[in-house]
Amino acid sequence: MTSTRTTTPRARPYAAWLVLPLVCACQFMVILDSAIINVALPSVREDLGFTPVGLAWVVNGYLLTFAGFMLPGGRAADLFGPRRMLVAGLLLFSVASLAAGLAATAEVLVAARVAQGAGAAMMAPATLAVINTSFTEPGARARAFGAWSASGGVGGTVGAVAGGAITTGVSWRWVFLINVPIGAVLIGAAVMSLAGTRTGRRGSLDLTGAVTGTAGLAALVYGVMRGADGDWASVPVAGPIAAGLLLLVVFTVVEARLADRPMVPLRLFRIRGVAAGSGTLLLFGGITIAMWYFTSLFLQNVLGFSALQAGLAQTPAAVTFLLVARWAAVLPPRFGARLPVMAGGAFLLAGFGWLAQAHTGSGYLTGVLGPMLLVAAGIGLTFPTLMAASTADAPEGDAGIVGGLAQTAGQVGGSIGLAVLATAAGARAASAAGASSPASALASGYALVFLLAAGLGLAVAAAGLLLPRRR
Repeated sequence: MTSTRTTTPRARPYAAWLVLPLVCACQFMVILDSAIINVALPSVREDLGFTPVGLAWVVNGYLLTFAGFMLPGGRAADLFGPRRMLVAGLLLFSVASLAAGLAATAEVLVAARVAQGAGAAMMAPATLAVINTSFTEPGARARAFGAWSASGGVGGTVGAVAGGAITTGVSWRWVFLINVPIGAVLIGAAVMSLAGTRTGRRGSLDLTGAVTGTAGLAALVYGVMRGADGDWASVPVAGPIAAGLLLLVVFTVVEARLADRPMVPLRLFRIRGVAAGSGTLLLFGGITIAMWYFTSLFLQNVLGFSALQAGLAQTPAAVTFLLVARWAAVLPPRFGARLPVMAGGAFLLAGFGWLAQAHTGSGYLTGVLGPMLLVAAGIGLTFPTLMAASTADAPEGDAGIVGGLAQTAGQVGGSIGLAVLATAAGARAASAAGASSPASALASGYALVFLLAAGLGLAVAAAGLLLPRRR
């Protein structure tokens, strides 16, 4: 029999709320780092002599390990305690950031980004496990998820602005080096504020499941990343996708039949919130990509904004998301998860449908800002509700892996969404190139992306019906 080892939480009534700023700051840093580098890439290429293909791995190396290692990171939080995994992830992330900021060669920078992604994959599920074990009252938990979700969404938008400001004002190296003092402060805060929380349970990590699951997810994400170039039938694209799917089948068999202590117990998918919430988050990943990534491209490539101007132009949407996510946190305890998700899907459908009408002659205020605010409100209603619904019924000993499942679904959905939407935009723009200006052709491609995203919004609204009915 597997024994458990727990410690008694601190009795002070406000202790859990001391934890919330910590987990929000960690989530903010994780998402910020995935976005802040984008504006700095031209300077990185010039200083370190990257090839165009190699430069993509400054971004892809981080995203690949972040997605691939999320599941073992979540299970490790259950086995060894979320506090230990959060501190370990912060330490690895900070050391890797230092290495990235001091990198003298392209190879060192890519290796450091890979290590950053692994650190982020340890941190992210641990933050959800901390929320689940620190906030047991449904209303308090919902508000905590609202704050956690808002911090990640704002981190993605702030990254575009901060990346441009730091690269222009100081150096691209400080995009990474700034994480080192912040990480040190967060490590100290984690050690102090999480003292006395659950330290984990005795047990060993399912190595076969960890290897097959991680390798399968990594191969699948790598393949779809390569698919963004448009040649889905080529061996470099189809090969990794097929290998990833095969490994995930093997992983499922191992977890169902062979593992004594499976990394992802399949019984968790009998919990309606886990299954429906994680499945909907897979769709939701494409929506966030369409919002933050493709609207930035539209502003720059069609309306002529600079990267910094595009980041600033998205700031009102980020503020809207922050406010709505915090306000929406009170809805699930009163009305359940279905109503906020269905309402959010309706906002997404309307906002992206409106945004699909934008063209080269559209003004920012009339053609872009209004629909972006609608979409941001839809994301603010939907995302924290889905995260709360996905993890609300998780047994305490499985809080880390359930959080890892939810975040993996969103991350993989975002990778697939980026590849599919980029392929669709490129094909539409190429077909329109001969009959219109380059900016108009690109606008046509982005219009198709926004129409597809509107369809995803409708699918999210429909999927809301599958969520648990109860409050």
